[in-house]
Amino acid sequence: MTEHEAGGSPAEQLQDLLLNSQDITEFLDEFARTLAGYLSQDGNDVWCAVTLLRDRKAGTVASSSEHAEALDEIQYQFGDGPCLTAAREHTLVYIPDIRANGQWPEYNEAADRSGIRSVLAVPLELQGEARAGLNIYSDQPNKYDDADIERIQREVLIASKALQLAVRLARHRDTEADLEAAMRSRTIIDLAVGIIMDQNRCSQEEAFNILTAASNHRNIKLRDLAAELVASVGQAPASTHFKR
Repeated sequence: MTEHEAGGSPAEQLQDLLLNSQDITEFLDEFARTLAGYLSQDGNDVWCAVTLLRDRKAGTVASSSEHAEALDEIQYQFGDGPCLTAAREHTLVYIPDIRANGQWPEYNEAADRSGIRSVLAVPLELQGEARAGLNIYSDQPNKYDDADIERIQREVLIASKALQLAVRLARHRDTEADLEAAMRSRTIIDLAVGIIMDQNRCSQEEAFNILTAASNHRNIKLRDLAAELVASVGQAPASTHFKR
């Protein structure tokens, strides 16, 4: 197997993939497509997909194509197979020829009917309870030699590290979004409290208590009630139910 001259290996493109991806799913999809293109040569296409195991459930979270996702679904039907084993046991699984493989006979038969002759499944390094594996399907038997597999493992290891970074970035973005939402809520509540202080000639604490009591009485979130009050003052006289 030789590297494509254009674009370099998938590992060399991971930084750009991370920078240009909006979320983890997009990053993984792009990586699966990039790796599939990297491994496909002379018209001998391969298909890549990422299987995620969480809470005893398996699902494809990224794929190079719809065909790759459909190939993953074959394993899910039987509840076992090379990719599920790689993810569960965190071990590399390679089937050089589906037709000569004695393990998972039902899966092998179904995969063969779908045109698959070899499967390489490589576990992804994840932190936490979830486990994942990269699945590489080919319609050619004996697709990879030891050097090829070692090269793919290096690509996947680098991708795993990038994925961990992507997860951290996603959590950071979620935290920032939560903080931004909290700040918006705080601002609207402060505005509402100021309105009540002006209406009732009361202290800030008393105004906040009035707003909280109204929120409880009407069974509406404090922020939503505050937004309602601020909007009403901007469009019409404030409602009297905020007064003591």
